[in-house]
Amino acid sequence: MSDNRYKKISWALPWLCISVAGVVFCLVYFKYAYILADAWNFLFRREIKAQSYLAPLGISFITFSAVSYLMDIYRGDEAAGSLLDCALYLSFFPKVVSGPVVLWKDFKKQISVRTQNIDKCVYSLNRIMLGFAKKLILADQFGAFIAGVTFYEGGMDPITTLGTMFAYMLQIYFDFSGYSDIAIGLARLFGFEFKENFNFPYCSKSVSEFWRRWHISLGTWFREYVYIPMGGSRRGKRNTIRNQAVVFLLTGIWHGAGWSYLLWGGINGLFVILERLVADKKAYQKTPNVVKWFLTMTITFIAWQLFRFPDMEDLKLCFGSLFAQYPLTELPYTWKYYFDARIIFLMIVGTLGSTLFGWEKLKIWCKKATSPGIGFLIQELVIFVLFIVAILCMVNSTYSPFIYFQY
Repeated sequence: MSDNRYKKISWALPWLCISVAGVVFCLVYFKYAYILADAWNFLFRREIKAQSYLAPLGISFITFSAVSYLMDIYRGDEAAGSLLDCALYLSFFPKVVSGPVVLWKDFKKQISVRTQNIDKCVYSLNRIMLGFAKKLILADQFGAFIAGVTFYEGGMDPITTLGTMFAYMLQIYFDFSGYSDIAIGLARLFGFEFKENFNFPYCSKSVSEFWRRWHISLGTWFREYVYIPMGGSRRGKRNTIRNQAVVFLLTGIWHGAGWSYLLWGGINGLFVILERLVADKKAYQKTPNVVKWFLTMTITFIAWQLFRFPDMEDLKLCFGSLFAQYPLTELPYTWKYYFDARIIFLMIVGTLGSTLFGWEKLKIWCKKATSPGIGFLIQELVIFVLFIVAILCMVNSTYSPFIYFQY
């Protein structure tokens, strides 16, 4: 049996490599042609121009789904589906634009055994409404606030700079987690149960833990199809560090065709590797959790600005303003103009919503409080009111596209 399976895999391997290479080539061609041409011109003093094409919608997530389909079949984790099943998996609309990244072996077994009932429908609608509330009430309001703050020639006062940086940190979380809630809720309406994509990442006490809580489906994909095939953590510390470095560099590249994304992936990978190296040290183990949390959030806070400012000159201007390298007397507006009661209230709500509700004891209490009839009715009323407020925000033209639509 093992010999036959080995022969099958040996014959299948070249076809797997060709198929994966063809799928990945499409992604590279549409998304990275410019940066590859720039790198080629810089290294070899040439003048190659990359032709501009509009990338297909959701090409990054479709590519990852296609690789999952091929790899799971090759490894025997799941059987191949029919043409219709494959098309459904690749184009299933809740996940196709911005994820979550669903593995074929998790999707295939649900195609023919989907069930639906009133409890699942209520749960699905609640997730969709909460997702819209996250997006329209919080993420878009933070985005509008950031867009309204201007970097003048004299820079910006440190408080305003710090506030906009923090607002972006909240925006990107509520924007993407809101979309994930909507996608999970829509999928559940059709009987598909997707795994959670976020687990309160701003409660993390290390960068490694952050990546176990942030965009969980992306981390799972890289672990399944890059990290483990390269050897994972089974071949010694040196190879483990190499594998982690490769994964985070690829993570940065996947997010965008620019050096800032590569740097962002490198920063996250560097601290994950450093944490692995010091994990057994007594000094690290004795460090209070609150200190670890603060350091982790500081690293995350700074790294997110590479998403906000892909242009290094803008990033330099931002940090220059943060450390007051510009005379404040020349600024026409300061933090007193930008930070009104509304945005301060929303930032407090966003901070508590992204951290406090990740506390396990509070989760248990909320579950008990909403189990009885009156508690459940109050919960549904609150969610419905939030949804109405979200619709009003959209009507008032504060909606902006989801940030992860560009990836």
